[in-house]
Amino acid sequence: MKISARNNLKGTVKKIETGSLNTVITLEIAPGVEISGTITKESAESLGLTEGKEAYAIFKASSVLFAAD
Repeated sequence: MKISARNNLKGTVKKIETGSLNTVITLEIAPGVEISGTITKESAESLGLTEGKEAYAIFKASSVLFAAD
């Protein structure tokens, strides 16, 4: 995966909270250090995010994006 955003954190998906439209993803980026962000339910499904999977939190301006290999 290549991306132009310089601000990204690799972590492990610790928790997924799925609503009717949006999903809150919580990544553990270091022991005891977590970051959460909201993406669409469709995006979470498309990325195949599951608890325990490695993923990235990517920051661009005031947005948090997630990516997975």
